[in-house]
Amino acid sequence: MKLFKTCLASVLLVSMAYAMPLNSSARACVPGDLLQLISVDYRALKDSPTAMALKQQLMPDNIKQFEAALKAIGLDPEKDVDTLAFASFHAGKQGVKTIGVAAGPFNMKAVLKKMKLQKFVPKKYGTAEIYPMDGGFVMSFLDDSTLLFGDPTSIRVALDTKDGQVLSMDTNGDMADMMSSVDSAPVWSILDQQGTQNMMRSAMGDASKVADYDTIKKRLMGSRYTLSFTSGVNFDLAVITSDSTTAATVSSLLKGYMLFKKMSATPAEKIAVENTAVDSDGSNVQVHFKANDQQFQSLMHSDLFAAVTH
Repeated sequence: MKLFKTCLASVLLVSMAYAMPLNSSARACVPGDLLQLISVDYRALKDSPTAMALKQQLMPDNIKQFEAALKAIGLDPEKDVDTLAFASFHAGKQGVKTIGVAAGPFNMKAVLKKMKLQKFVPKKYGTAEIYPMDGGFVMSFLDDSTLLFGDPTSIRVALDTKDGQVLSMDTNGDMADMMSSVDSAPVWSILDQQGTQNMMRSAMGDASKVADYDTIKKRLMGSRYTLSFTSGVNFDLAVITSDSTTAATVSSLLKGYMLFKKMSATPAEKIAVENTAVDSDGSNVQVHFKANDQQFQSLMHSDLFAAVTH
């Protein structure tokens, strides 16, 4: 269950009956030295009470700031944004950077007109124009319906990627392959090798100390997950390992740790453990969690959930 919540805390959660893959403009600006990519359908947030409750409880401060910045330039996130995607990547000596991309049917000309009235003066960068926003963000339109935002350094790296000066994520075969397996889902994420290793160490808890985790972690190659709120909450995680033996070993360790945690869990947490299935499929570790809305909302108010999501 801790594994599910570790991933869950990293995204804004929404529910959709259909999905929207990352559009070509957004994909073109994601650098190849990618650490994590998260894509979230934003359109039907209000249709799921569970998703709305999670949004209020888990929404990071930077998303709140971005929503406020959008409203300041005349965009309503709940009406004008279809999808939000966030990419974290290495940017050389500048360290780890993050960009966000919002896509939707917003009126670019109306937005630019309002920004001009507010005396927001753009700066030219290559063929793009970068506009200041509230909250320390800057933004640039990738096309009429795709908005790139982030801090100034991150935006410049993303625009350099779009212009071909930096290798894009399409040159990163491992991450591109993982994305093709999940990008038809309403909420999905891909995570690189190091991020997967750290996530699994956290998820395995004390089991990572008993086992020779330093040896096992070298065989964890990456991970991907999908999340939806159709007919309750459904979470599916695949951890890609180097071989079937490693996958079977990690699967067994996770099962053992879940049984151990169940002994001291609250009633809501016990239901969560019982609703989580772990297995191996070839070289992949598969984790599946399913709960109805009532079960999940009870879990949201537990002490353990609060501890791992703040």
